[in-house]
Amino acid sequence: MKKILLTFGTRPEAIKMAPLILELNKHRDKVKTIVCVTGQHREMLDQVLSIFKIKPDYDLNIMKKGQDLYDITSKVLLGLRDILNETQPDIVLVHGDTTTSMAAALAAYYQQIPVGHIEAGLRTNNIYSPWPEEINRQLIGRISNYNFSPTSTSSVNLINEGVSEKSIYITGNTVIDSLYWVVNKIKSDGLLNVKLKEEIKTFGYNIDRLQSNNRRMVLITGHRRENLGNGFIHIAQAIQELSFQFPNVDFVYPMHLNPNVRKSIYEVLGNDLSHFSNMFFIEPLEYLSFIYMMEKANIVLTDSGGIQEEAPSLKKPVLVMRDTTERPEAVDAGTVILVGTDKEKIVSNVNKLLTDNVYYQQMARAINPYGDGKACERIVEILLSI
Repeated sequence: MKKILLTFGTRPEAIKMAPLILELNKHRDKVKTIVCVTGQHREMLDQVLSIFKIKPDYDLNIMKKGQDLYDITSKVLLGLRDILNETQPDIVLVHGDTTTSMAAALAAYYQQIPVGHIEAGLRTNNIYSPWPEEINRQLIGRISNYNFSPTSTSSVNLINEGVSEKSIYITGNTVIDSLYWVVNKIKSDGLLNVKLKEEIKTFGYNIDRLQSNNRRMVLITGHRRENLGNGFIHIAQAIQELSFQFPNVDFVYPMHLNPNVRKSIYEVLGNDLSHFSNMFFIEPLEYLSFIYMMEKANIVLTDSGGIQEEAPSLKKPVLVMRDTTERPEAVDAGTVILVGTDKEKIVSNVNKLLTDNVYYQQMARAINPYGDGKACERIVEILLSI
């Protein structure tokens, strides 16, 4: 029986690996699935595990206050040494571009265990943007034996780097599998709908506001390291200006737990964020609640990678607060626009989407290039055949 070890440590990785674990579990007669989480994120990771009812076999629990990249890399490397020795997997699967994934791929390589890279081949070709994600995925790309690319563009990136075409498989992105699973869960469960609405209210936003006077909502997320400091200051200034321009639009920002992200927001708007009439700075949402909110939103303003893939499947225009993206397919397809952290650019692009319905519909109806929700089926089929 084939043994496959999946390792991940952050909420975005968990969201994208969870449907793959569920798909692998359908084949228990052919494969033993071993799940190891590192806890690079803790609370946000555990929320996703709970939603998909995944119980890890191993938990390195590395999260500590003030941890840096040296801490994460060394703890994952050393923690996985013993687990790989004990489990002796036939293949180790890592996801994307986190420091957990890079260190896990290296740990597997040190024991000459084949590595499979989910979401392989994304590139900006600027190792400092995003930092450290771009170098992480390039390093994983050098180690991986099996590259599961979400699109033809990402597969071409690998081929251009000299990666053997025989090791590359175009599968679509597993995040769409995850999204569809969650949307179906929400739509088929009336009690869950009520629960999510109440949960979001507890976190600081009453979604029933959208039912009065044709109110609209812009959903905002931000967490990138390269945006810390001036980037987030400009983002906060842009949100403030937009809130004055559009009093009938709610600007909702579930703030990342990173205190450095919050510091910039406080610097612009003050420490009391509860008194604004149409700006809502709320606590981070769990994955189900966030998807529920994204369905209700009109526009998504983000620096996240995964949301660039998810929101277009829900027909939501996405403005990306980054200067580069490893997802050029979305830009080419017209589902996202890069606005960086330039205040004027953010304001003008949100303004255009809120005031020009033809332009809005053009973005909302663009075809999402990231797949059909069957990426995990394809990956498992390949894994069982190798």
